[in-house]
Amino acid sequence: MLRRLRHWVETRRLRDSPLRAQWEQAVADWPVAARYQGEARQRLREMALRLILRKYFLSGGGLQVTDTMRLRVATMAAVPVLELGLDWLRDWNAIVLYEGAFIPDHGWQDEAGVVHSGGEPLSGEAWELGPVILSWEDVLAASAEDGYNVVIHEIAHKLDMRSSGGANGAPPLHRGMDARLWYEVMTEAWEALARAEEAGEPLPVDGYALTEEAEFFAVLSENFFEAPDRLSRALPRVYQQLALFYRQDPAKMQ
Repeated sequence: MLRRLRHWVETRRLRDSPLRAQWEQAVADWPVAARYQGEARQRLREMALRLILRKYFLSGGGLQVTDTMRLRVATMAAVPVLELGLDWLRDWNAIVLYEGAFIPDHGWQDEAGVVHSGGEPLSGEAWELGPVILSWEDVLAASAEDGYNVVIHEIAHKLDMRSSGGANGAPPLHRGMDARLWYEVMTEAWEALARAEEAGEPLPVDGYALTEEAEFFAVLSENFFEAPDRLSRALPRVYQQLALFYRQDPAKMQ
């Protein structure tokens, strides 16, 4: 009942929204959006507009956040959940945009018990039950050549965090998916990439994927949407599992 009421209220709010007319221009130069045509494109636009209504878009470091920024980020965030639904992005309510790389504002404690602040500059960060934080420069740097998309990367973390174990590279799988097969395929791919990296061979995805299991899933997800052909050729079993999870097959949409 509440879900239907929210959908009705959102529909009324969006009916005459100027954002609707601005959407095409905001995503015109993002090749991934161009794959979605017809009914799928209409659903992507509507999901992006509803996401804007459901999330606060906040400025980090004084950046002026424009409608174009909100539309582009919301569309990138909507792509992974287009066939899953926006409920997969519930339980958090803010997206923070910085102009460029940012330093996380949370401390860490060393072995002596001393709390330190600061750290390495980041292009994106997702907090469990908290915001998604993004560098606008990195949002614009999305690239099929590099398989890079900071928004999809952080949204993948948010999906991963929905599992009972938190972000561990194993998001909640749909009915009919085999968790043992998922583990087998991902482990096999991890080990193959690790061997290739050790041998100095070029990798089909960013080596950052081998940082930890959560980053592995997030980097693979970026490549699944930005560079699906390359991923399907290099890691076909991984591609198949991601296609089952995201319920999309972007390699066939080229």
